[in-house]
Amino acid sequence: MHYESFGHGRPIVFLPGWGGDAGEGRDIHEPVFEGRDGWRRIYVDPPGTGKSPAVPGITDQDGMLAAIASLIDEVAGSERFALAGTSAGALHSRGIVRRDPSRILGLLLRVPGIIVDRAQRTLPTDELTKSPAWHAKQRQYYDVAEAQADLAFLSRIQGDVSTYALREDPAARFDGPTLIVTGRQDTMTGYADAWLILDDYPRATYVVLDLEGHELPVRSCGLYRALVADWLDRIEHPDA
Repeated sequence: MHYESFGHGRPIVFLPGWGGDAGEGRDIHEPVFEGRDGWRRIYVDPPGTGKSPAVPGITDQDGMLAAIASLIDEVAGSERFALAGTSAGALHSRGIVRRDPSRILGLLLRVPGIIVDRAQRTLPTDELTKSPAWHAKQRQYYDVAEAQADLAFLSRIQGDVSTYALREDPAARFDGPTLIVTGRQDTMTGYADAWLILDDYPRATYVVLDLEGHELPVRSCGLYRALVADWLDRIEHPDA
């Protein structure tokens, strides 16, 4: 499985949304680490995305999670690590936390997918007006990721709730620093369903960003990065 790695220190693993690759997460988050040492940033291309080939033996979300967890074991070794997951990557992150919360330094969930069945999600009715910046981001990252992805492989998993969901509920109490960031106009995963998991994370900051959709951050990059920086501060200085 392909990944990009920058810096040295505590591992922090970034997992993209379904069909996404390492590029968007890298470019959004790397500015946060300018002048901040002590972190090894690992941006992952899950199977069937970016430079990672599809794995025919993976037929459901549990197989995808197992592959990602195996890569993390390989790159992090016995070290504790932080997790940052976007959309479906947030589901994978929660699944990894459930396996062993003691290994996790901190958890970032960006526009997390909480309810797999779209028909059961609580979604806002107001559509986000697509700005020039939104269209530019779509062309630079999401269109490129879609062109590289093995869509047949991914669609076989995503096309059925029974294979797109994890077999076990990923809910698990995690006492480490957590950041949950949602978009007020996110009509893909919404913002309200993420509130339902808040009790699992007693040290969570929960944020709803106005004028942001599922692609956040677009207009709120500075604010989003400030939130991530605060989350990293809480990991680095747990007793402050």
